[in-house]
Amino acid sequence: MKWSRLLPAAWRPAPQPRQQLLASLLQLAWVVEARDPYTGGHLWRVAQFSRLLAQAAGLSEAEVARVALGGFLHDLGKIAIPDAILGKKERLNDEEYAVIRTHPESGLRLLGTHPLAQLARDAVLLHHETPDGNGYPYGLRRDAIPLVARIVGICDAFDAMTSSRPYRAGMPIAKALSIIRLELGRQFDAELGELFLTLGDGEALAHIVGHTDEGIPLERCLACGPTVVRPREAQTGDALYCPACHSEYTLGPAGAGILPSGRQDSVRALSIAPDAALIERLVEQHRAALD
Repeated sequence: MKWSRLLPAAWRPAPQPRQQLLASLLQLAWVVEARDPYTGGHLWRVAQFSRLLAQAAGLSEAEVARVALGGFLHDLGKIAIPDAILGKKERLNDEEYAVIRTHPESGLRLLGTHPLAQLARDAVLLHHETPDGNGYPYGLRRDAIPLVARIVGICDAFDAMTSSRPYRAGMPIAKALSIIRLELGRQFDAELGELFLTLGDGEALAHIVGHTDEGIPLERCLACGPTVVRPREAQTGDALYCPACHSEYTLGPAGAGILPSGRQDSVRALSIAPDAALIERLVEQHRAALD
């Protein structure tokens, strides 16, 4: 435990203004993700994958931190996607997918004139661009796509493939890696993709897949399937809620996961509050991005 957490709040070192601004962006991203009942932990996982890939690419500490930050913030634009599409249990139709494709530009507008917008702009706007020019929103090709967007694009796609959805189970890591291998130079940057495959083949990704935080496995509602968010600070017996059906669960003892209580509470289930401990740790991890 950090020594500062043992001090009364009034005695703790005051966060620096730029760290407070960084925290505000991370909190916003957390709230946006909380709207989607099926993607809990996605931002954390993409940020971790992105950090590992940036390190493998030989980037500096500050550059690695900026890439990881872009991984956490890349889906800001999903705030503009209707709940009916985000929470749909079936595959999206063409019209709904067209709405999903608007989220990069919506994310750019949401960043607006935030003082730290430049740290995340490329990741937010361009993470769905592909080397073959078939990506969106602009159809950029190869090196016209910024490095951070190429990294986050690989990591975002890998997490999507290895994560479960209502209409399909998540792929095994080996199968997702095989798809990336087939798409090198087309959907994925060839050089970065090879580095990512090396990470995957060396099992450097396995501890991140299927988790919502370091050492915390992803939990799902037994009744309807969405992610039940389990904060690191949660204690045995604490109540947790499904964001879709509002079923209540209690956190069991170590290794037991979540246990259904048989109750529902729509008010508490819909109360969105960022995981303060997670945000604090992310600010510490990404401070180098401010240099």
